[in-house]
Amino acid sequence: MARVVPLSSGFMLTSIIGFLVSVFFVWKISETWGFLFTLFFFIMFTASIVNMSQIDHQDRNDLGELAIHEKGHYQRRKEKK
Repeated sequence: MARVVPLSSGFMLTSIIGFLVSVFFVWKISETWGFLFTLFFFIMFTASIVNMSQIDHQDRNDLGELAIHEKGHYQRRKEKK
C-alpha cells in the first residue's frame, strides 16, 4: 500500500467554503458553472476525508504540525505595561 501524505486543514476548509459559495452564489449566475464548481469542491472534500481515514496511527502524532491554530506565529503577543 502506498504511503499517504496528510493534507492540510486548509485544504478541507477551502473545499467547504468553495462548496458553499458554489451552491449559494455561482449556481444563481450559471447552473453549468455552479454544478461544475460544486462537483469539484465536493471531490476535494471527499479526498480530504479519505485522506484522514488512511493515516497510520504513528503518523497521527505528527498532525499537530498541520494545524493552523497551533503555529507559533499565531499566538498573541504579551502586552507591554
